[in-house]
Amino acid sequence: FSFRKLWAFTGPGFLMSIAYLDPGNIESDLQSGAVAGFKLLWVLLMATVMGLLLQRLAARLGVVTGLHLAEVCHRQYQKVPRIILWLMVELAIIGSDMQEVIGSAIAINLLSMGKIPLWGGVLITIADTFVFLFLDKYGLRKLEAFFGFLITIMALTFGYEYITVKPNQEQLLKGLFIPYCQNCGTPQLEQAVGIVGAVIMPHNMYLHSALVKSRQVNRANKKEVREANKYFFIESCIALFVSFIINIFVVTVFAEAFFDKTNADVHEVCANSSSPHSSLFPNNNETLAVDIYKGGAVLGCYFGPAALYIWAIGILAAGQSSTMTGTYSGQFVMEGFLNLRWSRFARVLLTRSIAITPTLFVAIFQDVQHLTGMNDFLNILMSLQLPFALIPVLTFTSLSSVMNDFANGLFWKIGGGAMILLICSINMYFVVDYVRSLDHLGLYIGAALLSVVYLSFVAYLV
Repeated sequence: FSFRKLWAFTGPGFLMSIAYLDPGNIESDLQSGAVAGFKLLWVLLMATVMGLLLQRLAARLGVVTGLHLAEVCHRQYQKVPRIILWLMVELAIIGSDMQEVIGSAIAINLLSMGKIPLWGGVLITIADTFVFLFLDKYGLRKLEAFFGFLITIMALTFGYEYITVKPNQEQLLKGLFIPYCQNCGTPQLEQAVGIVGAVIMPHNMYLHSALVKSRQVNRANKKEVREANKYFFIESCIALFVSFIINIFVVTVFAEAFFDKTNADVHEVCANSSSPHSSLFPNNNETLAVDIYKGGAVLGCYFGPAALYIWAIGILAAGQSSTMTGTYSGQFVMEGFLNLRWSRFARVLLTRSIAITPTLFVAIFQDVQHLTGMNDFLNILMSLQLPFALIPVLTFTSLSSVMNDFANGLFWKIGGGAMILLICSINMYFVVDYVRSLDHLGLYIGAALLSVVYLSFVAYLV
């Protein structure tokens, strides 16, 4: 083992780990803490471990073949399924992009104390495109360093909230290592499902398999390939451990401070602290429901303005960093599936326009509750796209014609298949529950018809 070699291979895993820290994840974390306390921390741990094992498969595919997942799909699938697969992955990237736009807009609104309206925050995020393109000119290593800086900001800001709130360490360890959920009902189950859906992102498989190609590996030398696989896996473990700690900060802060709180409790504290956000919380005995925006407001009421501003800086860092990984994913996916090479500027402009347009309309004509409410729909959208990343990555890493001596053994084939079946089943529950909550017959019928088409295509991939 050599630390020098590990340092040389360090970078792709941290870029990949950003997807575990995007605004959608942060919202899922704070909601699980507020709804279930410390009881769902073991679900977060399980989802992160499953994510790590799947990322390992994606990285191995890139290292062994010298091709990323989208390029292998281009070679292995017929034209029509390949285009359908590409469209599904693009949908996931656009959904992720919208979450990043929403997160950034809310953070800007909080930092400006409401002076910059939400639609203004959405427009400002267009500048991300130019920031990314500016950084991209200086090479991948510089970009990796910038991502490291943004992850550090998230660790410091959410770590500050953790130190301020001082969660119960005994409850934290119990929630983390004992799989239980005493007195849990439907809301807690929905949060558990939401955690898995938010953590494992479909486009991240395509991204990680491409990022590992940035390191030179002599693929004719099995020893070098094996060594690269080892160091990339160690780096992924470190990167996902860091993202896991940041996620724990968020869950435990809201579990300690706001579990079992009612709107009236928060309204009283906000009114006493002369917070401008007290109107967000009606003076009733309903259980407190939080999102990214309300979460910042609640922290400001209980722990002072510094807590609110530091929270907003963390959310902004999460939104900015995940924006750039989404851009990279889109570039690799388009080049791989369609063998089409657009300039990054054109590519970013297209997907960012698609993501910003509906978000901007909601921001102009609706309030922040509707904007954050879009996150639930976007999590559903990305949950539906998961099989279109997980099934191909397990399939190709199990084929000796693709991976040669590095193909998955029986343990990985059975274990990977069971894990993907579990993840997809959890996410399908999430989708069914969401459609039921809409309570409209026409939507039920439309969802049923789409489900037949969707499941038919998933069966084809299997």
